Amino acid sequence: MIPIKLAHLSSFFILLVLLLSGGLAVNAETSTLDKILQDKVIRVGTTGDYIPFSYFSVNEPVKYVGIDIELAKDLAGTLGVTLEIVPTSWPTLMDDLMADKFDIGMSGISINLERQKVAMFSDPLLSGGKVAITRDENISKFMTLDQINSPGVRVIFNPGGTNEQFARSNFPNAQLILNEDNITIFEKIVNGEADVMVTDAIETIIQQEVHPELQAVNPDKPFNYTEKGYLFKRDPVFKSYIDQWLNLRLNDGTYQSIYDNQINQYVDLNK
Repeated sequence: MIPIKLAHLSSFFILLVLLLSGGLAVNAETSTLDKILQDKVIRVGTTGDYIPFSYFSVNEPVKYVGIDIELAKDLAGTLGVTLEIVPTSWPTLMDDLMADKFDIGMSGISINLERQKVAMFSDPLLSGGKVAITRDENISKFMTLDQINSPGVRVIFNPGGTNEQFARSNFPNAQLILNEDNITIFEKIVNGEADVMVTDAIETIIQQEVHPELQAVNPDKPFNYTEKGYLFKRDPVFKSYIDQWLNLRLNDGTYQSIYDNQINQYVDLNK
């Protein structure tokens, strides 16, 4: 047995008394959750260009709508705070987060290891993968990555996110077209300005409903595996709250109801 010196024991009890009595300050960083509750506002970063998660309403151009916008409203309601939508973009997403421009990113954000090196994600809420979408008559030409990665094939993508990363990594031999936004890409494929886009399966399924000229290529067999989640700074306390809120909404039918309603609404308005 290792003997305990009385002097050390006395010092331990003195320290314990000071901690319990508040006589010694403890330097602990305040959680994002505490800050939100104190300020009575939650700042949600969103890109506004990713259907069906976050985009501008056709009828109200300055208003954000979508699955994640509705869920952001629900999250704010559980906290009893005001929702503030903060515009961000795929190229600036991580910089804006680290610069404290928003508390949480909600915009159909893909969970990946590069982002997770510096930030945290909620538990995954949706899984899928990258799928090609092209004109109906070109489906047989773009069934595989090798077929797409061919000289003369015009691959279009939006800047800054996983679509650009996937295109540049997998299609070095193709003609790469960087489009200024995500929304106008599908019309450009319809009009023959590009041949194919590779994006998340959910987006291809929706866009083939809106544009009869387009079709998703094997949406049930994506080229890779990805998950969606909500993005925030490293903060276990905040993550615990977000994960529990999300778990409740996934299991009480709220998430599915919002998901179905938003997709149906978008398709009905844009057909």
